[in-house]
Amino acid sequence: MEIKKNKNITIGGTTVKPGQNKLVHINIDRLPTGTLIDIPVYVFNSRAPGPTVLIQAGLHGDEINGIEVVRRMIAEKQFNLLKGAVIAVPILNIFGFIHFSRDVPDGKDVNRSFPGTKSGSMASRIAYYYTKEILPHIDLGIDLHTGGGQRHNYPQVRFTENDTASARLAAIFNAPISFPSSLIKGSFRNTAFNLKKPMVVYEAGESMRFDDFSISTGIKGVLNILHHYGLISSKEIPENSKEPSVELENRKWLRAPTAGMFIPKISNGKDFIKGQVIGTVSDTFAKRTKKIKAPYDGLVFCINHQAVVNQGDALFHVGAKK
Repeated sequence: MEIKKNKNITIGGTTVKPGQNKLVHINIDRLPTGTLIDIPVYVFNSRAPGPTVLIQAGLHGDEINGIEVVRRMIAEKQFNLLKGAVIAVPILNIFGFIHFSRDVPDGKDVNRSFPGTKSGSMASRIAYYYTKEILPHIDLGIDLHTGGGQRHNYPQVRFTENDTASARLAAIFNAPISFPSSLIKGSFRNTAFNLKKPMVVYEAGESMRFDDFSISTGIKGVLNILHHYGLISSKEIPENSKEPSVELENRKWLRAPTAGMFIPKISNGKDFIKGQVIGTVSDTFAKRTKKIKAPYDGLVFCINHQAVVNQGDALFHVGAKK
């Protein structure tokens, strides 16, 4: 990626010149009380030319491990750039964060509302102003997520299927697990792809619950990308961060064969062999138990931590090693 000169970055009407670091704001809406809600955006703009990298979290307000990755890196001053620029967004969906919710108060998912419209729903307006203010500036990005309620994702990075640019980003990020993922209409990644902005999605942990391994692994991945593109020096990279990522294929959800009490028999991120019992579902009166067996040799990268399940509930997300 060859960039001849650095540039001013203007977001929300505030310009950040080369050599400046600023906290700027994208104004979105007001609460019924009149309280202004905006998106705080940190801009770290080096004097030396280089790529501009977006590091964002909190697209879903309850996904706090990604939020903590960005917060911790800002607090520990890990964006001391050698060249280029970092745009860091700790919480994109302020509304969802305030309400401990994945969505905004009108029930819509911001990550299904891109690129949005200026006069649309709250989610659509967030998507519109974020697309307009952020995406024109960036060369590539990292979208940090956390698993859903009771569903714990082992640290993993997802890249756009059949897109060599995002596959390369995933390899540089070097999470424990990686795999291609198709684009979803209305998602931020889909909009970025249409604008030719390479993007990877990091998923780790479960919503509203901190997981330090997920957070530290996310930080290492971000630093790997910043170092690869020369934004930071090699001394910022933690040791033992070069273990190869495991790429998965033939992914599937294993679902509850009946209603009852779910007991996992395997830890997240662990290998299994075909036919191995990796969990059971039993009725509460100890009269019957159903075994959940591995469909092939592979590993588990998501476990549902809900103890009481209904028939058909997703329990394990598994995949075969490529």
